[in-house]
Amino acid sequence: MESIRALDDSPAAPVCRYGDAHLDTLAEIERRVLWLATSIVHHANRVRPNTSGIKVGGHQASSASMVSIMTSLWFGQLGPEDRVSVKPHASPVLHAINYLLGSLEERYLETLREFGGLQSYPSRSKDPDPVDYSTGSVGIGATAPIWGAISRRYTETVTGTPSRGRQYSLVGDAELDEGAIWEAVLDSSVVDLGEIVWIVDLNRQSLDRVVPNIAARRIEQLFAAAGWQVIPVRFGHLLESLMQRAGGEALRERILDMSNPEYQRLLRCTAGELRDRLPGAGNGSEAIIELVASVDDDTLLQAIRNLGGHDLGALREAYAQIDDSRPTVIIAYTVKGHGLPTEGHPQNHSSLLTVEQYRELATGLDENADAPWSRFGERSAAGRLCAGAAERLRREEEPAIAPPHVPADFGRTPSGIATTQAALGRALLDLTRAAPEAARRVVTVSPDVSSSTNLAGWVNKVGVWSTEERRDWFSDDSETIMHWREKPTGQHIELGIAEVNLVGLIGELGATWSRWGQPLFPIGVLYDPFVERALEPWSYGIYAGGQSILVGTPSGVTLAPEGGAHQSITTPSIGLEQPGCTSYEPAFAIDVEWTLLAAMSQLGRPDGKSAYLRLSTKPVDQKLAGVPTDPAARERRRRQAVAGGYRLRTAGAPQATIVTMGALVPDALAAADRLAELGTDVDVVCVTSPGLLYEAVQGRNGQDDAPSWILDQVLPQDRAAPMVTLLDGHPHTLAFLAGVNQVKSRNLGVSRFGQAGDVQDVYRYHGIDVDSIVRATLDVIA
Repeated sequence: MESIRALDDSPAAPVCRYGDAHLDTLAEIERRVLWLATSIVHHANRVRPNTSGIKVGGHQASSASMVSIMTSLWFGQLGPEDRVSVKPHASPVLHAINYLLGSLEERYLETLREFGGLQSYPSRSKDPDPVDYSTGSVGIGATAPIWGAISRRYTETVTGTPSRGRQYSLVGDAELDEGAIWEAVLDSSVVDLGEIVWIVDLNRQSLDRVVPNIAARRIEQLFAAAGWQVIPVRFGHLLESLMQRAGGEALRERILDMSNPEYQRLLRCTAGELRDRLPGAGNGSEAIIELVASVDDDTLLQAIRNLGGHDLGALREAYAQIDDSRPTVIIAYTVKGHGLPTEGHPQNHSSLLTVEQYRELATGLDENADAPWSRFGERSAAGRLCAGAAERLRREEEPAIAPPHVPADFGRTPSGIATTQAALGRALLDLTRAAPEAARRVVTVSPDVSSSTNLAGWVNKVGVWSTEERRDWFSDDSETIMHWREKPTGQHIELGIAEVNLVGLIGELGATWSRWGQPLFPIGVLYDPFVERALEPWSYGIYAGGQSILVGTPSGVTLAPEGGAHQSITTPSIGLEQPGCTSYEPAFAIDVEWTLLAAMSQLGRPDGKSAYLRLSTKPVDQKLAGVPTDPAARERRRRQAVAGGYRLRTAGAPQATIVTMGALVPDALAAADRLAELGTDVDVVCVTSPGLLYEAVQGRNGQDDAPSWILDQVLPQDRAAPMVTLLDGHPHTLAFLAGVNQVKSRNLGVSRFGQAGDVQDVYRYHGIDVDSIVRATLDVIA
């Protein structure tokens, strides 16, 4: 929406007079923050040349509703140890504040949503000024400080050095519709985190409308039921003073009982219309009529807008009530677009002030529309307050600690029958013996699937993290195999059944290296079919600088008896395409060890990456891996495995190449044996990472700086032959490999919803059984 013409007599932003020198100065800063935030969006849309014709956008109204809250926080409440997650659409307010604090250069104020400039939403990794949490995707930024609080406490147990500060979330009320928020609020571990403070911007509007049934009291009850302290900030001092007069209680009940749309309509009224509409027709209407008759027009217009979220004194009183023994939510009643001509309009979410409205706002705020980027004079009261806040909030640079060394190979060769899922737990236990310093930095996270993902041995070894030590009542039960020893030094964190919470937590655990200079090795384990459920917040965590390892297990239609709902199809493609992430799907236990250690070595550093391991519960004979016994040859195999793949079987004169990965490697080898009996020799290539091989292809083509040596070893030109690709996932994942040497191909995989049944029946249904592999190979040769 380009603009909304305000009512001719809508008031300009109020000039607050609190009779308190500090609050009056704070109100002066508040007005400047409103002006700067509005100007940042205005310049991007109305001043800066737009050659493409595509709308730049911004959120002047959403920013305006947060100005009082954010001004009161930064200039009167926050300390250097505190961290704040800012509502995405209020990013211009954050940049305006950082500019007044001297931590953002003036030239950036003209670069909102410009390439290399201020980002659309707060970004730790891309914005030029201080940003504590990247936000922008609904619900993720709101809950991030919860996981940040846990991460900070966890680093305390690693370093032994107490380090605490409040973790604030500035949340829009419409954002509370996101279910992930309540998954986080209700998690049992959260109620012990007293450093968490949420401030809900209750402006009763969403993108499209005034929401008719946002029930503030119900929201308060939901937080209270979760064990949070609830502090409502409903009205400002001016409106409260009217409510102390005769008829005031009737006015209070009238406003509290009023529907959201009716209240919003009052904000668009003249004083005369307000006197007619405000009393309503209820029992207390006569008392309200007498009350409003006793005040002048200006006072009445200011009073109806004097909600608690715009009253600096009311906000200060709310902050003083925070109880640091439990999480706190402050419900701040606000007006969307407060102080702007579009104030309270039901469609003001993305509306932009016209040039005329912008100049009128400049006049009302005593600003210069032609030179909008002014700071306060150093000797002025506001200038001194800004300088004092900047000094108070100054953070000492955290000295970065290099991650401990992670070994590349434990030197053990697994034997017998094993699964890649079980190999994960074994590798973690081996790490505690081979590299205890590295193992101490490992923290595993699971959504109530620790035992079913083979982490029981690890959990027994390292214990479960909790804010305080709790008694294990089953420690003397001889039939209890998995022991739940909860203590602050534990290294496993168990959440409820909420995958979004899991990836939110490992994202923040993976950011401690950049927040507090303490690298961790977070490993999240969940059922592979649920990776898609968790993908968006995990991807956003990677974008924000969180480096972690996500393990999906068990996976694929190999989960045949579990039925189609639990059979993952697209997760190999996700691993191939996710930025900032290396994906592995190992076939053997030794591959799990090598790829896990390689992934860990990439964590906790400026140039680091996340990783995704897709594991299976399919029992596999480990002799099929053919691990070389010669140390040099073994190291060559390891390097190939962590680079994307290796040749598992080499024929004399190959007539075809079977390229496979993960759980289907044994079936590919069985098909190769059958083909050999038919007189058809084939090479078998075991892929461990389609993503790394694709990067190698791009590197060979000059489209990436990735090394391409692995292609020469896995798919050398002199052994080029027609190709069959095979995996327990969507066939397109490996289809690109036929282009390495420009050969004909058949691509086998899973592209339909699964079925319950015996594994071989399900394989046959999808055309990935041994018979299907043999047929496809003979077809591609023919």
